[in-house]
Amino acid sequence: MPSSKDYLAFILDQLSDLDGISFRAMMGEYILYYRGTVFGGIYDDRFLVKPVPAAGKLMPDAQLEIPYDGAKEMLLVDDVDDREFLKKLIVSMWEELPRKK
Repeated sequence: MPSSKDYLAFILDQLSDLDGISFRAMMGEYILYYRGTVFGGIYDDRFLVKPVPAAGKLMPDAQLEIPYDGAKEMLLVDDVDDREFLKKLIVSMWEELPRKK
């Protein structure tokens, strides 16, 4: 089931305090970037982020979920209503995210 544009708009609004957030549509889902680096995405109307140590530290009870068949597991972000938490999460993850070669 593809993700809805309404859910994407909601998540982008929640992240609007951060400069440098962008997205790219891909096969009915959305890849999310912070300062040009992939940090997560919207998959089946779920907000998932890469399982870097900083994310695991801030969300120790987060479930690992597969965004789509054949993909690596990602962390499910449950607390999408807390803008400050989301900002802290993305900023803390940034240094640990893999960069393009």
